[in-house]
Amino acid sequence: MQFQQLEYFLAVAETRHFTRAAEVAHVAQPSLSRQIRNLEEELGASLFSRARGNITLTPAGEALLPLAQRIVADMETARHEVQELAGMRRGRLRLGATPSLCAGLLAEALAGFHDRFPGVHLQVEESGSRDLIRALGRGELDLALIILPLQSSDPAFATTPILRENLVVVHAADAPPPTQGASMRMTELRDRPLVMFRHGYDVREATLHACRTAGFEPRLAVEGGEMDAVLRFVEAGLGIAVVPSMVLKNRPGLRGTPLAQPRLLRTIALAHRKDVDPTHTARAFRRHLMAYLTHLTRDELGEDLEVIASLHDD
Repeated sequence: MQFQQLEYFLAVAETRHFTRAAEVAHVAQPSLSRQIRNLEEELGASLFSRARGNITLTPAGEALLPLAQRIVADMETARHEVQELAGMRRGRLRLGATPSLCAGLLAEALAGFHDRFPGVHLQVEESGSRDLIRALGRGELDLALIILPLQSSDPAFATTPILRENLVVVHAADAPPPTQGASMRMTELRDRPLVMFRHGYDVREATLHACRTAGFEPRLAVEGGEMDAVLRFVEAGLGIAVVPSMVLKNRPGLRGTPLAQPRLLRTIALAHRKDVDPTHTARAFRRHLMAYLTHLTRDELGEDLEVIASLHDD
């Protein structure tokens, strides 16, 4: 099995067309087809069903796909690593993060990292923790900032908890507060219109679970939004929402009310694959992030965010 054959296989799997795959791979179509046939002969199974020009993956092709994606991604990472070791003053950091982190602390942390390492190309994937873990497993990310507990039984992932955060109830600044007290009980959300995130958001699952534990099914005014959409819907007066406290920074149109004990907490962790050594840029970002978090003041963190990592966790 040759690396080039796997690249050609992935090109056909993505385009579902041999001619277009050859164009993507910058190779003549007969050469690509021949390499695919050689790969099939070596594996002893057909990888594609070619019924009337409709190219689909066979069960063998479906089984090979995630493995080929990981091998090709790891080879690309190795290529970048060797280039760095050869003295090239540039690199690449592929970082995944949840939308709340992208809207909160990550921008400032990345800005500081970019100032120190301007030659490093930053690639950020914004998604939910489950999607980020899958991308990490496929070798498409070097690091991922995810929410614990890890939604995977795969032992190939290592996680370092770095932040603990309270979730708060957010409402439009020009609307009456959702409660008369300094904090809000979960039962006070009963019959209140809630703006809810789309499926796959950890905050959605935590909120629904807390409501049901308190003995009621929440009333959803609107659901299905990403982070920015949920905040905008709340600003527009469509309802209230339970959100991470950090997203309220620089949002003058919103006000947050803490939840009463027992509060809803979430733990943010930095995740990576155990079976792949981190690149120089990934290690450098990890050290930078730990130092950045450790030196944040209480005023910068706010009352609802706590750093639980240290410089010695690298």
